[in-house]
Amino acid sequence: MDVTPRRTDSVPPAGRAAHPRRLRAFALALAAALATPLAACAHSPPPAVSTHLATVEILDRTDNTLLPVYVSGGDRWVVGTPGHEYAIRIRNHTGARILAVPSVDGVNAVTGETASPDQSGYVLEPYGSVEIAGWRKSLANTAAFYFTNVADSYAARTGRPGDLGVIGVAVFRERVPVSYAPRPKISAQRAERSDAAAPASAPAPAQEGAAAAGVLGKERDASGEGQRASEERKSYDSRLGTGHGRNETSYAQRVGFDRASSSPEAVVSIRYDRREALVARGIVPGPRYADRRPSPFPAWPGFVPDPR
Repeated sequence: MDVTPRRTDSVPPAGRAAHPRRLRAFALALAAALATPLAACAHSPPPAVSTHLATVEILDRTDNTLLPVYVSGGDRWVVGTPGHEYAIRIRNHTGARILAVPSVDGVNAVTGETASPDQSGYVLEPYGSVEIAGWRKSLANTAAFYFTNVADSYAARTGRPGDLGVIGVAVFRERVPVSYAPRPKISAQRAERSDAAAPASAPAPAQEGAAAAGVLGKERDASGEGQRASEERKSYDSRLGTGHGRNETSYAQRVGFDRASSSPEAVVSIRYDRREALVARGIVPGPRYADRRPSPFPAWPGFVPDPR
């Protein structure tokens, strides 16, 4: 299925049986997203996480800034501001199509399933990019991502609060069709002798397949999980999650994609939390105060200042 030069999306057609060895991938292909360059400070952390296949950035849409990525203990962190909308920006580094399967708080941002790499994702054209700004609602609409409290997060509201505060992208290469050279031609007389002498040819081995992007994973059994989630929502939790925000227009269409492997070739994980929480944990630098000798009367001598 061809990709059109506009945002595209996919959900696998219901009832279609997948080949046992080669599952057809139905993924979302979005048009090239807006590229917003960021003039970062010389001492600021980089605003991106790069792999050999793609770069992943988190864009604060409210402030129109790329969020710096802080590294601590092997984890990557960004600061989320409650109420701010954000987007996941992915750039393809390769000269071939790739598939990016996005998850937010442990939920697939395309299908709404509990996230797994073998689910639907977005197809990026060679050296292309995509900006994923919300939960996919249809082939024409998304619900905006925004940072919010635990109880208001989409994951908690759907009974899955266990993986809040993490954004993931699983990246796959596309399978390249294998071409075979034609068999040499021989004369009819030689062919007869060859056919008489040669044993019956064995059937060609079945092509080893890979998992497909659009295969819908089975829902986890939620028995008991909903009750635990309800109890957790009642308790106060200062962590951040991602909400199910305003409706936005985002056109998409179904496209085919055959994965080159059953496992992702690259996985990016970016965690997020409030600034004060990351400062308290020593991940983000806190406010700096000038070194000075403390005074018992810091406002003395004081007189009436001029009005502003």
